[in-house]
Amino acid sequence: MDKETKKEFNNLAGMIKRGFDDVDKRFDGVDKRFDKVESRLDNLEDGHEAIELRLGNLAPQFEVNDLKERVEKLELAREL
Repeated sequence: MDKETKKEFNNLAGMIKRGFDDVDKRFDGVDKRFDKVESRLDNLEDGHEAIELRLGNLAPQFEVNDLKERVEKLELAREL
């Protein structure tokens, strides 16, 4: 292989390397963005779980209030 061909191969190899380096940099940026999205989703999941816990406690409270009203009605009816 002559010097000119080697030089062309080296130039081509350099261009390919720079292309891969650029793609690698872009992937690093995408990875950072995905990390942020993942972090935000984790926060949303935590908030969702907290809301579910609070709502889970509300259902029995509604039942208790309903039962209180029913008992009060029965007590009033019995007094008559």
